[in-house]
Amino acid sequence: MKILVANFGSTSFKYRLFDMSDSGANELGKGGFERVTDYGEVVAQALADLAKQGVLQSLDDLDAIGFKTVQGGEVSGCCEADETVLDALENTMALAPAHNRPYADGIRLFAELAPDVKRAALFETAFYQWMPEYAKHYAVPESWRAIGIRRYGFHGASHKYVNERVSALMDRDDVSSAVQNLYKDGPATIEGKPFRAITCHLGGSSSITATLNGVAIGTSMGLSPQSGLPQNNRVGDLDSAAIPHAMRTLNLTLEEAERQLTKESGMLGLSNGVSVDIRDLRAAASEGNRAAANALETLAHSIRFYIGAFYAELGGLDALVFTAGIGENESGMRQRVCEPLQHLGIQLDTELNGERRPDEHRISSVESPVGVWVIPTDEEQVVAREAYRKFSSKHN
Repeated sequence: MKILVANFGSTSFKYRLFDMSDSGANELGKGGFERVTDYGEVVAQALADLAKQGVLQSLDDLDAIGFKTVQGGEVSGCCEADETVLDALENTMALAPAHNRPYADGIRLFAELAPDVKRAALFETAFYQWMPEYAKHYAVPESWRAIGIRRYGFHGASHKYVNERVSALMDRDDVSSAVQNLYKDGPATIEGKPFRAITCHLGGSSSITATLNGVAIGTSMGLSPQSGLPQNNRVGDLDSAAIPHAMRTLNLTLEEAERQLTKESGMLGLSNGVSVDIRDLRAAASEGNRAAANALETLAHSIRFYIGAFYAELGGLDALVFTAGIGENESGMRQRVCEPLQHLGIQLDTELNGERRPDEHRISSVESPVGVWVIPTDEEQVVAREAYRKFSSKHN
């Protein structure tokens, strides 16, 4: 099956074309566009590029299109991207406006361009549907919980992929197979020693997830992608009393408070406007900018905070994984996070950690009780696989 994974951002469009079978994924082509103002135009350009490569002549040659949708409330898992999914995206638009609007528009665009091609939406919340009930709930009134205010978790495709890979790399093929089939079969019974992992997806948007035998038992993100760690320009965790206090004291409207928390906060706010880019913050900190240095220290502290909490919840740790832009490329941040955690059995090999490599590799010392890994994520492959399973006659 030829499956196109369409990744829509607020001003970007990226795509990957896969030939999927039971034996795995074969990538046929990929590309992307930034500063997008007309999605129809870039989709047409993407199709032209794929045709030039000789791998796809028309959208009608596709078997399916996959979308990595974000927040759909109680609509989750891998779903046919129909009106039910579009309604779910619209109903939760306020929780993830930077994500839901582009995907809702993108699904409608492809429905117009290729109405006969199947469309699948894999929600980022899917990986967390088996979390314990106590890990999902906030201490809010029942009426709030009744309208869906709870912890959903995000970056599910990324955390799922790196859990598959790290368990395989650590000779736990039983766990790796169970994670790969999680959305199809649900949690599997794993015999013998449990496999405990904490995966850190660190980038412009960051989250940390704890898994037991490949099943999520906790996550740093909650109701929306604005929560958890400090994001690039989004606030992360915040005392609920801070919002009404700031609105009264600074004479802010609700709309302005929301704007500041989603546009001027996170690493941008912590650094007093220096940058959202950790490379810029690192450079500014090296030149003595205290706000930039504080932003880096705060991010590292927040990551350690969640690792420590999840370590306690898991009762120990077998694997710690770093992935995504910061996790894969910023050895200094990995060192900031890990060095104070040696008492938990997390011991880096400084030389291995300092290497710039594009592949999966272990960065912990030989003596380290916990395996520490850098694993490049592949969210699109997860989307393509689940779309294949949903639409392939072999799996229905």
